[in-house]
Amino acid sequence: MTETTITAPAARRVADPLRLATELFAAAEQPALLYERAGTWTLASGAVREVVLTARGLTVRAADGTRRTEPVGDQPLQQVAAAVAGLTAYGWIGFDLSFLLHGLPVPQTDEPLLHLFVPEREVMISEGADPGDGIAARSMPAPVAVDTVEPGGEYRRAVAGAVADIRARRLQKVILSRVVEIGHDVDLPATYETGRRANTPARSFLLDVGGLRSAGFSPETVVEVGADGRVSTQPLAGTRAFFGDAAVDAGLRADLLDDSKEIFEHAISVRLACDELRQVCAAGTVRVDDFMDVAERGSVQHLASRVSGRLADGNNGWHALAALFPAITASGVPKAAACATIRRYERQPRGLYSGAVLTVGADGSIDAALVLRSIFQQAGRTWLRAGAGIVDQSTPDREFEETCEKLRSISRFVVPA
Repeated sequence: MTETTITAPAARRVADPLRLATELFAAAEQPALLYERAGTWTLASGAVREVVLTARGLTVRAADGTRRTEPVGDQPLQQVAAAVAGLTAYGWIGFDLSFLLHGLPVPQTDEPLLHLFVPEREVMISEGADPGDGIAARSMPAPVAVDTVEPGGEYRRAVAGAVADIRARRLQKVILSRVVEIGHDVDLPATYETGRRANTPARSFLLDVGGLRSAGFSPETVVEVGADGRVSTQPLAGTRAFFGDAAVDAGLRADLLDDSKEIFEHAISVRLACDELRQVCAAGTVRVDDFMDVAERGSVQHLASRVSGRLADGNNGWHALAALFPAITASGVPKAAACATIRRYERQPRGLYSGAVLTVGADGSIDAALVLRSIFQQAGRTWLRAGAGIVDQSTPDREFEETCEKLRSISRFVVPA
């Protein structure tokens, strides 16, 4: 398999990195991923290698058209790790990979569960004084708010069913989601730029890979793995609306911190995160660094914690990702039962929703953003999706209201094509 040597990413500091990054993405060769972390946008585009995992096998394709395929083994993410070892890669993981990881039946199709690419080009853009950046001011098209307050009867019935399952001790928590269709074409880069200026995400991204397009403002990371083996995860669970009005938001924050249902939902998520990290970390290294802070994420505020550890000898970042995927805060407790419950109550496969968009370093580092607060496009269809965490104290009306609050992080900024 012949492949092109990748040069180090070009770096540039500009006055408006968001504007430049969005413009460059719009003109980029596919596949392309724009990924924001800590005030720096990285644009990866073109592919010298693509790695696609389905339920049937792992395929590695080179730019010259050669390919090799191998069957899926019992550790599929270690097969992915071998395919990108020593390389920088970008891409996405769909929620349905969770069924494969947790021993649940997976339809034997060629639908991708994971799609990574090793880019031909990388550009890093960060903020700085550069009046000659060459990006002229332009008038953004006006967004058109999407109506997300549908009747919601089907979702409320699903919540009621899940509460009954929880009270029957089949599981402790499950996240159920609903889909909002958008009936017109959408300018995805403009939607991303408009929405990013009004959001406060942990990560943000624009993606066009393998026919799947998405823009999102991720509230949390599934996993962060450093080259030194340090690993952490950032569970957010427990929600109230956030309006940007100091007095109103302070009252909602106080209510959130005093709500036994929300505290319970958060605490069991943190406990499971600790248990999962202990599976792959050296003994005695797992700890809760922050517990039950409040993080403001666009149109909502969440209870937020961080759990970290150090990988045990013989383990790599992909072991950590396998242990933590899917995110507790997008699946439930215990995970296998939660994933089975999601499949039973949700009519549409999740695809990228509640999966991850990720960057992989040649040094073994991984940064994986949870795909929530996002807009999706595929095969001529455009849609939004949001969910809520269900525990035994949940009520259908409140959980539906929570999905509306979360959808406001993206639904107010949709720019028609």
